[in-house]
Amino acid sequence: MCPSDSRSTLDYPVLEGRFSSVAQRRKYRVESVADAKSIAMQWLKSAALGNSISFGLPEVDDRYHIWRVPLKDRDGACCVGEVVIDARSSLVDFQKTTSPAVLESRLLHKSSAPKNRRRKETYRLSPLRNTVGLGDCEELLADMPAGSVDLVFTSPPYYNARPEYADYISYDEYLLKLRKVVHQVHRVLADGRFFIMNTSPVLLRRASRNESSSRIAVPFDVHSLFIQEGYEFIDDIIWVKPEGAGWATGRGRRFAADRNPLQYKPVPVTEYVLAYRKKSDKLIDWFIRNHPDREAVARSKIPDGYERTNIWKIHPAHDGQHPAVFPVELAEKVVSYYSFVGDVVLDPFAGTGTVGEAAARLRRRFVLFELVPEYVECIKKHAKRWLGARVSDVLWLNCAPPEPDLTLFASDRKKRYGK
Repeated sequence: MCPSDSRSTLDYPVLEGRFSSVAQRRKYRVESVADAKSIAMQWLKSAALGNSISFGLPEVDDRYHIWRVPLKDRDGACCVGEVVIDARSSLVDFQKTTSPAVLESRLLHKSSAPKNRRRKETYRLSPLRNTVGLGDCEELLADMPAGSVDLVFTSPPYYNARPEYADYISYDEYLLKLRKVVHQVHRVLADGRFFIMNTSPVLLRRASRNESSSRIAVPFDVHSLFIQEGYEFIDDIIWVKPEGAGWATGRGRRFAADRNPLQYKPVPVTEYVLAYRKKSDKLIDWFIRNHPDREAVARSKIPDGYERTNIWKIHPAHDGQHPAVFPVELAEKVVSYYSFVGDVVLDPFAGTGTVGEAAARLRRRFVLFELVPEYVECIKKHAKRWLGARVSDVLWLNCAPPEPDLTLFASDRKKRYGK
């Protein structure tokens, strides 16, 4: 007899004589004990605890659609916490999982009770250098140190709005991919710092005259992902393009010709620049007051002419090498408003490297991840222009560095030494 949905269970026999599990019947992404342990181990390794902890028996709780993986000390003598995994998305639930700090305290047999005297917290600068990585950003992010990024600015690929982007089986798959990236970024983003995402609704063209086109409100679905992953919403900035910029979509042409009611569809000339902050118990002022490089803070002040409202009027950019680049002006505004000189700026969907260019211009460091080899080749060419001879200091992951250009070194030497 099958168990009721109100019970927490692992495996039950089905009437056909084969063995099935609750996870399989509910079509969870995390189907087995082995899957749950593997995900938990990846999380432990990212917290540098992979060699210090053993597992109890994971259990699926189908009332809440989660897996619970008990964590024990290395000898398995006592339980020190648990990892809670969302069974439907395969993501670790940070809010319900025992924090690395508590695990370390329990492993070292220290009391986790708060002390009367509050330890003075320090502001640590990231050690990362300029980096370009070829590959899936989800995998590259997993290898990054925790808290090593000061700002994230990205524009993820459109959902199947153009043939170049038809990489997802369904919209749910697309959102799951974004959620996994947002989830991974939460670990590498420093406490209290910002994740800015440029996104917009996408128009799915109709397949035939007997069908309607559809418009998917991507920004509103993306918002819920950030909230679920432990970020707080800060601002919705509207990027406005010049009138006529949206006519290429074909939207609004039918109404312009016939002017019939019900056919009205405005031409889209806006995109969203959504600003989120990793939750912190520290106010923004704390990060300004406690920054160890006071000169960098002074050099980071915003001059006159800054954007005073959340309506930013910026001309779009075009690039024959990439179908959907955003203008470097947009990237420069975001980088200057949400980071200090010397900070590390990450773009997990780097394209041809616009965020890297903005970071280099504004004396920030960059980390660019891109899946398409052709776009990484573009970044190599552009990086020589951004950095000059300093391009030799860039860390290249899963790809060869660009060929050395002796003219760059000669130019750099002339700037420095006048000969």
